Amino acid sequence: MVHRYAKVMRMKRLKFLTALGAMAAVFATNPAAYANSQRDEQDAARRAMLDGQVMPFSVIKRRVDAAMGGATYLGSEFNPSSNRYRLKYVKDGKVVWVDADGRTGDIIGWAR
Repeated sequence: MVHRYAKVMRMKRLKFLTALGAMAAVFATNPAAYANSQRDEQDAARRAMLDGQVMPFSVIKRRVDAAMGGATYLGSEFNPSSNRYRLKYVKDGKVVWVDADGRTGDIIGWAR
């Protein structure tokens, strides 16, 4: 019985290390692409704000924070084609995405 347990544990350890290695490979090969996409997104949001197409992000975030009632803010995305922000929160142990209209600051959708 002990022998079988040791074999199961070795297999679990091997699967864990394989998954960990795969994740490390993904993160190691893609940081530049991720950084560039984040920079492009930020530039698009800033241009839209300076052109008067969207409200400042700080105003939108305050509005959404108030509606989220103490949830933890994790980050955001900006969609320049629709001038919408998607803010990510954790509330009650669940991830919640909140879509906000960049022009008005109104919440237009929720997703879990």
